[in-house]
Amino acid sequence: MLKRLISSWKLHKFSILMVLISMLFYASFAYDLVRTDFIKLLTLLVALVILCFKLVQFQKWNFKFLFIAGVLFRLVFLIAEPNLSQDFYRFIWDGELICNLKNPYIYLPNVLIEQKDLFIANAQELYNGMGDLSPKFYSNYPPLNQLIFALAALLGGKTVLGSVIVMRIVIILADIGIVYFGRKLLKNLNRSTHLIFWYFLNPLVLVELTGNLHFEGVMLFFFVWSLYLLSINKWKSGAIIYAFSIMVKLVPILFLPLFLTHFKFKKSIAFYSVVGVTIVALLAPFYTPEFFVNYSETVGLWFSNFEFNAGLYNLIKHIAIQFDAKPWELIKTYGKITPTITIIVVLLFTFIQKNKKLGTLITAMLFVLTIYYFISPTVHPWYVIFLILLTIFTDFKFPLIWSASIVLSYWAYGQSDFKEHMGFLFVEYIAVYGFLIYELITLHNKKRLFCKN
Repeated sequence: MLKRLISSWKLHKFSILMVLISMLFYASFAYDLVRTDFIKLLTLLVALVILCFKLVQFQKWNFKFLFIAGVLFRLVFLIAEPNLSQDFYRFIWDGELICNLKNPYIYLPNVLIEQKDLFIANAQELYNGMGDLSPKFYSNYPPLNQLIFALAALLGGKTVLGSVIVMRIVIILADIGIVYFGRKLLKNLNRSTHLIFWYFLNPLVLVELTGNLHFEGVMLFFFVWSLYLLSINKWKSGAIIYAFSIMVKLVPILFLPLFLTHFKFKKSIAFYSVVGVTIVALLAPFYTPEFFVNYSETVGLWFSNFEFNAGLYNLIKHIAIQFDAKPWELIKTYGKITPTITIIVVLLFTFIQKNKKLGTLITAMLFVLTIYYFISPTVHPWYVIFLILLTIFTDFKFPLIWSASIVLSYWAYGQSDFKEHMGFLFVEYIAVYGFLIYELITLHNKKRLFCKN
């Protein structure tokens, strides 16, 4: 046993040291970072990006080593409260509502908090933690996500940290599931299986999912599981699991039209029917006459009221202001136009691009979502994680560049008014646009613009 350990150390000592250093950096990030300290935040993330790149480069054929490293990195965060996001307070609040048989889609926190003897455990702490914005709106998290919140509230021992640990375990297990089904899907697409570690070891994934408890990872677990089932012609099961993905986060709805040309017409209708029935079944326990009104109004706010880390929108706003446009009016007008542009883009990729092969379908998904984010007025760092997973099944790599450059948007976290640094956003998007253009030209010359698998 000792000889084996000595042999492993001699063989992998540099990689082992990089894992240990990474764990120390993640520990510093989780337990000793105030989000207003942008310099420390940036330094840690840049160092972790470099270490991630070198680890995959040195050990890309050593699945066990990289998998254990990824799990260890996640366990570092286990008992830490998120330090870059307040969303987890609302997660626990919604979970407490469900555990008390209350519908989170019809109760506003800022109304409930006025009640005497409120049934929600740690109600005042949760309410204060949400900040000023979230309590004013109805919950916008889909039903399957709500059930995870309820599980966290139920098993969390009536403590905030207990609920945080339960949610974090769910997210870690989801990431492990992504590795499992992602490797299988990569094999079926005749791609190298080590590519899954560009997701599993990516610092943005670790910080925003495991660290800050965003549930994109759970959505992506169901999403990649569904694609794997499609790759082995189990489309009915794939449709059910795809609906689960939508019911964690709504983003996969964007891709539904693409399946119209992936399947034959009758099969696509059957696929949509299974997805629709599953969604209705998951929505049913939460249905009330107020549900659709409250939910659609809350979701609509993301298009017409909020802006963060935007690319094209910031350029348009800068030009519009020169002509005396009012920013608060512009965002509302822009928010009405964005869904229309998105629908046009999706339809173009549905009917112009042939999506018969699964690899081509995934590449179309990558570009639909990329364009949507390019025109969106709100692009939080964790949004890009979907692109990171999609890109490993294609010939494109620009989302990996974005996952590194988007850390510049954290500058706003250190400002009392969340004012963004336009210079940093310029660098972020120039890096992404530049690398994307380079890849489009290079792959077009090689006649590999869209994956052929």
